[in-house]
Amino acid sequence: MYKYDGLLIYQSHDDDGILEVVEEKGVRSLHFGSSPRQSSMSLSDPHKLELSYVRAMTSWLLFKPDLIDEALLIGLGGGSLSKYLLQHFSDCRLKVIECRKSVVKIARSHFGLPLDPRLKIIIDDGGEYVRQRCESHAERYSLLMVDAFDHENIAASIANEAFFTACKDLLKKDGILVVNLWGGDDNPLYLECSEWLNHIFKQRVLFLPVQDRGNVIGFAFNEDAPFFTLKYLRQQAIWLEEQYQIEFQTFLKDLKKHNARTFNRLVIK
Repeated sequence: MYKYDGLLIYQSHDDDGILEVVEEKGVRSLHFGSSPRQSSMSLSDPHKLELSYVRAMTSWLLFKPDLIDEALLIGLGGGSLSKYLLQHFSDCRLKVIECRKSVVKIARSHFGLPLDPRLKIIIDDGGEYVRQRCESHAERYSLLMVDAFDHENIAASIANEAFFTACKDLLKKDGILVVNLWGGDDNPLYLECSEWLNHIFKQRVLFLPVQDRGNVIGFAFNEDAPFFTLKYLRQQAIWLEEQYQIEFQTFLKDLKKHNARTFNRLVIK
C-alpha cells in the first residue's frame, strides 16, 4: 500500500492517533497520520541526519565546543537526535521524555534506536515532566533540546511560558536550550513562543529559519554562556562541517542574517 508518495510498511494506532512508517527512495519516515514527516532515516546511512531541520538543531555546537555531560530531550520521534548524541559524545548521559510508548517501540524496531546504558527514556508528558522538576533538577543539564509536535503543531503542553521558564531552571548557567518551532510571523503560536524565550532568557536568543521548510530553530543561552568572536565562529563552522558533514557554514550565515538585532549580544566583533 502506498501513502504520502511512499510505500507504507507499518501502521498502528494508540490513544493519541495513527502512527505510520513509510519508505520512499531509500528513506524511511515516521508520520502521525498526516503528510509531515516526524522523523526520517536514510536506509543506506542510518546515522546521517536526514532532515534539514534536525541538522539545523545541531548548530548549538557552534557555541558550545566543550563536551556535553548531560542532556535532556523532549520528544523522541524516530530517535535521530538521540542517536547523533550517543554516537558523537561518548561521555554524554542522555535522558529522553516521550509521551507515546508506541513511538519508542517504533524508534527501536524501525529506526535503529540502540539499547545503550547512557540513554534513559521516560514515558511522560514533556511539559509536565519539566515543570515538575524545575527545583529538584535545577542547573542539571548542559543541553536541553525540544522537538515535540503532534500531527499539526507544537505540542500543547510545551507551548506556554511556564514550560520555557522551567527549561531555563533545568539548564546549567552556561547551558543552551534548542527548540524546534513551526512557522513565522503569520503563526501566532510561534510569535508567542519567541516572545517568551526572549523575555525569559533576556534577549539572549537566536532564531534559525530552516531553508525550504516551515521550521524555525530557536537557541536560547543561559546567563553564563560564553561569548565568541565572529572569526572564531567561522573557523568553528568550517571545522564542524568537515567533522560532521553538516552545513554549519550556511547555518552560521543564516543566524547572522536573521538576527540583526540580537546577534551582537552573543557575538563579539
